[in-house]
Amino acid sequence: MVFIHNKWARPTCAAWLAGLLCSLAAQAQTTSEVIITGNPLGSDARATPAASLSGLQLLERGESTLGETLNQLPGVSSTYFGPNASRPIIRGLDGDRIRVLSNNASSQDVSALSYDHAVPLDVLSTERIEVLRGPAALQYGGSAVGGVVNVIDNRIPRGPMSGVLGKAQVQWGSNAERSVAGLLESGNERWGLHVDGFDRHAGDVAVPVRLACTATGELRYASRICNSASQSHGGAMGGSTFWEHGYLGASVNTYQSRYGTVAEDQVSIGMQTTRYALEGQITHLPGVFESLKARLSQTDYQHIEWNAAVPGTVFDSHGQDLRLEARHKPLSGWQGVWGLQVESSRFAATGEEAFAPFSRTRAQAVFVHEERPTGWGRIQAGARWESVQIQSLGNPALDRFETGSRQFAPLSLAAGAVWQVASAWQLTGNLAMTQRAPKDYELFANGPHLATHAWEVGNSALGLEKSTSMDAGLQWRSGAQRMAVTAFVNRFQNFIGLMGTTQTLSDLPVQTYQGVRARLQGLEAHGRMRLFMDVSTLDLDWRADAVRAHNDNTGEPLPRIAPLRLGATLVYAQGPWNAKLGVDAYAAQNRVPLGSVATAAYTLVNASAAYRQQVGGISLQWFARLDNITDQLAYSASSILTSTAFGKAPLPGRALKLGVQMSF
Repeated sequence: MVFIHNKWARPTCAAWLAGLLCSLAAQAQTTSEVIITGNPLGSDARATPAASLSGLQLLERGESTLGETLNQLPGVSSTYFGPNASRPIIRGLDGDRIRVLSNNASSQDVSALSYDHAVPLDVLSTERIEVLRGPAALQYGGSAVGGVVNVIDNRIPRGPMSGVLGKAQVQWGSNAERSVAGLLESGNERWGLHVDGFDRHAGDVAVPVRLACTATGELRYASRICNSASQSHGGAMGGSTFWEHGYLGASVNTYQSRYGTVAEDQVSIGMQTTRYALEGQITHLPGVFESLKARLSQTDYQHIEWNAAVPGTVFDSHGQDLRLEARHKPLSGWQGVWGLQVESSRFAATGEEAFAPFSRTRAQAVFVHEERPTGWGRIQAGARWESVQIQSLGNPALDRFETGSRQFAPLSLAAGAVWQVASAWQLTGNLAMTQRAPKDYELFANGPHLATHAWEVGNSALGLEKSTSMDAGLQWRSGAQRMAVTAFVNRFQNFIGLMGTTQTLSDLPVQTYQGVRARLQGLEAHGRMRLFMDVSTLDLDWRADAVRAHNDNTGEPLPRIAPLRLGATLVYAQGPWNAKLGVDAYAAQNRVPLGSVATAAYTLVNASAAYRQQVGGISLQWFARLDNITDQLAYSASSILTSTAFGKAPLPGRALKLGVQMSF
């Protein structure tokens, strides 16, 4: 594969080592109980269901895509457009209802526009991933009705350092995967510097069935997903200055990749993005406010869709994001954060297969998050008001797009509570009313979209997407043992979805964006049971989730909903050793709308082992993982490929991954 532009040249070994170390700082640490995304006040008493991956967990679960990395978390599934493009689905909601953040700021990419567009983030350069489900996600926008995924790194150091520290990771996989990553940090009480980088290469993914492939121009058969190879690399530099009551820092990072889209044998995407960020915080302020935190980012994104060696549609996006958070001192027992967020983006797609027009989107929002401790627990409340303007600029090369402008004013409200029933038991509850402005393509699309195998048509008359959601949970913890169960329901007065019609255009079925009444309800549960403890420990981790989603206008199910999932993992630990053996059972998904394909039940068996070693001042973490041990043939019910290109992209077959991380 050849990257677009000469500046995509592969980094040197020196650059690798200069960058080698970011995923690893996180991976030597344990998962914190404080989910910063869900509670900006830092309390560990959360009314909102949340999860976090860092340390050994992130090391073991890390995949090349964000969706697959998070796929086994309760309530989280994946859009799975092959091994190279995958966004998280939370409680049955995907696309622009899931807010992907980079250090609390919008990722400003086009991954929500199409299932074959990858998120320009790599877990090799990630320190921590936080997932927030439910009403409290509205702190980050009405478009976060499904949830928030916050990818956190230390590219802008936020606290004083001492001396030099570093981490490095090397990884090998049976699908011709080779990856290397790392970071170096240095500083003192007045300044801090950070540099990181990664490089990843992978071949076509092995599957337990022979598939046809014409990627070379000739018809061949192999037990591989055709056109699933990929390569990516990136890095960052950042620095901060510290003083007694605050810090100010800046960073720049790049991400570049080339990957096959799997739906078409000779089509690949060459992507590049550059992100600049400035962040600072002042504490111990006089007056009402205790601290003020600000983050400003600029993202320049482009990708080209290649058909063999011929460039096709080009997608460009340029965006800015400003977020201010002011934490006030206690007021009548309430603690809280008041904030302002301003976003601006410009989008352009050029080429015959451009299905969305040039557009400009501007959004301003004010938000508040408040909480009050009580004798029985804690109360939380929040609100967000937005002003959103979306303008279609048409396309100078194509006359099929409508031009015009729409203005929206979404308002979202949420409240929740944590009730400490007993020392080991908690009850949680949340209620939210959320409004989301339609996206530019939902309003003004008009063109062929091969990822959905349809001619997509927007609806410029769409109103706000409105939903009311509620969840209730029970949590228990006693020593190493724990359990959590959450039930939820989400009712949409105006669920904006891509609906089928009886028309065709250019031999493609026409699908239009429409607002319908919809309802999603489900259950999430997970826990740990200690089976044995002596010089070693043996625990049983278990998990389960289910979602039922209905189109109340037609009485049909909503598409791409994950089936009932049940999982259990035996976790053995003794001294420096850690080993796991897990089983995940997926029920058949027969509740699909007309035009979608049902999927059969399947079971995946996985195992992993890790060994921690100290050599002088260097800590080594060796790890091995074997996925899909029985080489089970399976298809994802939540992937659009199951309906539009069935058989081309089953889930990966048996795969071995080995690696080591070093920290000092």
